[in-house]
Amino acid sequence: MKARPLHDRVLLKRIEEAQTVKGGIIIPDSAKEKPMEGEVISAGPGKVMEDGKRSPLDVKSGDRVLFGKYAGTEIKIDDEEYVIMREEEILAVLTKKN
Repeated sequence: MKARPLHDRVLLKRIEEAQTVKGGIIIPDSAKEKPMEGEVISAGPGKVMEDGKRSPLDVKSGDRVLFGKYAGTEIKIDDEEYVIMREEEILAVLTKKN
């Protein structure tokens, strides 16, 4: 099944953090916080403004983003977990340093 977000919504897949920390301690899943970083899987066409024109989104498929801890709604599609949220809930687009 495929999901296509509407308007200014974005479909994200969380990016899991490393399983261990310094010293080699493994943190159990129950003690871990959910990652606040994700990859944009798909994005809607944009928000419709009052004048009827569509405002395009700043993010696109493949972007790596940072979002709030409690942002969005978690959904499950074909046994894969995703988060769907409005673009305004995304805090930053992450890029690699050159």
